[in-house]
Amino acid sequence: MSTLSNLLAANTALTGAAVAHLQRVVAEWQLLADLSFADFLLWVPVGEGRDRRFLCVAQSRPTTTATAHPEDMVGSTASASQVPQLERALEDAAMRREDQPRWHRGRSVRREVVPVRVPGDGPGVVAVLGRDTNLAAPRVPSTLEVSYLAVATDLCQMVADGTFPVAAGRDEGSSTPRVGDGLVRLSSSGRVLYASPNAASAFHRLGRTEELVGADLATVVREVADDAFEAGEAAEHLRGALAGTPSSRSELEGHGASAVLRALPLRPRGVPSGALVLVRDVTEVRRRDRALLSKDATIREIHHRVKNNLQTVAALLRLQARRTPHAEAQEALTESVRRVASIALVHEALAASVDERVDIDEVLDRVLPMMNDLARPDRRVSMRREGEVGVLPAVMATPLVMVVTELVSNALEHGFAERSSGSVVIAARRTAAQLEVEVRDDGRGLPETFSLERAPGLGLQIVRTLVDSELAGSLSIRPGEDGGTRAVLGVPLQHRGR
Repeated sequence: MSTLSNLLAANTALTGAAVAHLQRVVAEWQLLADLSFADFLLWVPVGEGRDRRFLCVAQSRPTTTATAHPEDMVGSTASASQVPQLERALEDAAMRREDQPRWHRGRSVRREVVPVRVPGDGPGVVAVLGRDTNLAAPRVPSTLEVSYLAVATDLCQMVADGTFPVAAGRDEGSSTPRVGDGLVRLSSSGRVLYASPNAASAFHRLGRTEELVGADLATVVREVADDAFEAGEAAEHLRGALAGTPSSRSELEGHGASAVLRALPLRPRGVPSGALVLVRDVTEVRRRDRALLSKDATIREIHHRVKNNLQTVAALLRLQARRTPHAEAQEALTESVRRVASIALVHEALAASVDERVDIDEVLDRVLPMMNDLARPDRRVSMRREGEVGVLPAVMATPLVMVVTELVSNALEHGFAERSSGSVVIAARRTAAQLEVEVRDDGRGLPETFSLERAPGLGLQIVRTLVDSELAGSLSIRPGEDGGTRAVLGVPLQHRGR
């Protein structure tokens, strides 16, 4: 019961809108913690009257300074008498600061409280943010610290106003900038009031050689971007933030460098106060992305060419089989055609895959019709598949398809040598840890002297080798309950060394 949703459900009667807003606050509050150089605790009231207490349901620690709470505060409670600021913030919906710092587990801590208001016509203030600063952490006042704290104050006031965060402003991209990546403070006219050293470096790599402070950032973006569309999109996001609309990420490329921008409006008490722009230099990330894309395209092209070559080999073997007068040689060549074609189908699937994984069921559905080519024209053996094998990594795909096709081929060749009709079923059962594939037929069954370990056939020798060395699995072949033969393949899916 330690997650935010579970704690709220178990201890409060908040509406769905209130819960959703608190989740948005928690999704964004690392930004607040880093800008404030402080821990943030989310307190919700529980109980009524004299029994009312405050329960901590979430916690965030800053990455820009030492934490005030190295211990886990989630689940702890505080009474109104212990922390009266929480009660007052809940009642008058105003931000408050303790008059004097207090000692908490040997650390001097200054606490401020921020009421959390749900936007719209909802229940109003539903929770309180505790902003706890570790005063023992030495910090030299600087332009960076002053700018960070000013932005944090504006955002906290917007939390109290119910205007931050909003659903439209959420951005869950993996490259979303954070405070330490780079910060730019804009005036209400869009000019740069402050740029952190990392932000200045990011724009310098994009091609901006002059000082950022005092410049119009939308103009700077248009000057440094190689792509006019990207520049226009980023400039539009900046104008939207100045107008009060939070933006999603925008990306710029210039002079061989790449950067991600995110703009947030600053409107404490509804008064336009400019915008906050977070900047992250992602040049190396994009270089690696392009290298991975190139590598992925190369691998898929290799699979495609291997598939074409295997299909050519299969066609040559098929042609040779037709020109060979000896029945035994024809049968051996036909078996080789099937095996090569099965491997080619796996490579064809890999050529279309983006993550080196294969849908085994799709491959089997294409391989199984080929099995009937091995039967005589007078045989009417039906084949069907039950259950799903699912998607498996490439390292397992080829040996698994080979094993299943060999078992089906073995059933057709030996189970129906003296019969003109019957059925073969491929049944798959899969759990998180184990895959089991059963090939059963209603043919003539196994001879009394059959032994899997001593079977001389090439097909079963191939099966044993693949099961042991490639799949690290197990195989059993035994008589079926109602006659015929039942081959069961077990393959572990977890803790594979490859």
